[in-house]
Amino acid sequence: MVRKIAFGALWLGFVAYAFVVAPPTQPGTFELIRNLCTGQWQGINPLVVALFYLMGIWPIIYSALVFIDGRGQEISAWPFAIASFAVGIFALLPYLALREPNKQFVGKKNVFLKLLDSRVLGIILTIATVILVTYGLRGGDWGDFVRQWQTSRFIHVMSIDFCLLWLLFPALLRDDMARRSWQNPQFFWLIALLPLFGPLIYLCTRPPLIEMGAEAIPSQQQTQKFKIKTD
Repeated sequence: MVRKIAFGALWLGFVAYAFVVAPPTQPGTFELIRNLCTGQWQGINPLVVALFYLMGIWPIIYSALVFIDGRGQEISAWPFAIASFAVGIFALLPYLALREPNKQFVGKKNVFLKLLDSRVLGIILTIATVILVTYGLRGGDWGDFVRQWQTSRFIHVMSIDFCLLWLLFPALLRDDMARRSWQNPQFFWLIALLPLFGPLIYLCTRPPLIEMGAEAIPSQQQTQKFKIKTD
């Protein structure tokens, strides 16, 4: 319950901050977004371009965990995952608040889940991220970016959204590692503390998802109870 309240409060706080406290929306914001989406990057700070497209990488990273995690939840994961491509952590925080701990995967992987579970996906995302980060760092103007962060709601909120996506990734990471019977606390903290590339390293290295039939759960639970009694 504490976890649910914390995520719910964080969601409400971020919504209030984004629309009340953050800098105002600048007149050219919608034109900027349109140009970013259509590849018309002339005159746009490369750091803004890189950040904008990295915000498209993050929802795919989360989808690689959320759709699998959602298999064992009472709520459907797909509306939150799809909405995150448009509004980022605004869509994922309600899911994190409503979900229950889920350390097992029941059933078989369909084609879509096999794609999300594939290390190839992690490798492709890592290559795309390296290209974007290199593009932003090599040609970016940090002074201009700071000015835009201070004056533009779009840049300001998007930057904080990026940071929250990184900081909240461990909320799903622990259960995903448990579903794969991967007990490695040192690796967990490495992934959790390394911005963006930590989750990408995880997608590139995590073992395949362990499939489990529904009939196997009761017997496994009995085994766990027996171990507890005998310890």
